[in-house]
Amino acid sequence: MNIQSFHEPLDTDMLTLFAHGHQAVSGRVGELPAEAVAITVLTVEEQLSGWYAEVRKAKEAQRLARAYRELARSVRFLGQMQILDYAEEAMRRYEEFRKRKVRIGRTDLRIAATVLEHGATLVTRNSQDFKHVPGLQLEDWSK
Repeated sequence: MNIQSFHEPLDTDMLTLFAHGHQAVSGRVGELPAEAVAITVLTVEEQLSGWYAEVRKAKEAQRLARAYRELARSVRFLGQMQILDYAEEAMRRYEEFRKRKVRIGRTDLRIAATVLEHGATLVTRNSQDFKHVPGLQLEDWSK
């Protein structure tokens, strides 16, 4: 992907706020051209795996129907986003962070490595964890 085609990847939490119409987040996204906002494939995995789990757990018809409806809605919504790959370069960066004992969750660290490989700024309200990643620039659009 061309680094110039985006600059604001949303983390999973920020994407969820956007998907649910959070006023501040939706306003910021709306100010930018569509190609300026992205997510990582790790966020896609987190979003979809949650609904896959719901489908597997659902025992009654109403809950199963809702889980499938939300899964389909998520697929359609995510399909409109630019998705940054978790490529080999990001994997190497992730492993370096692990060796340096950067202590945040595995998926968050992979998101951070991906964002850094693309020279982007991560949009998150989770600065408590992400601030531990060297060189990672953060913005919070939820305020």
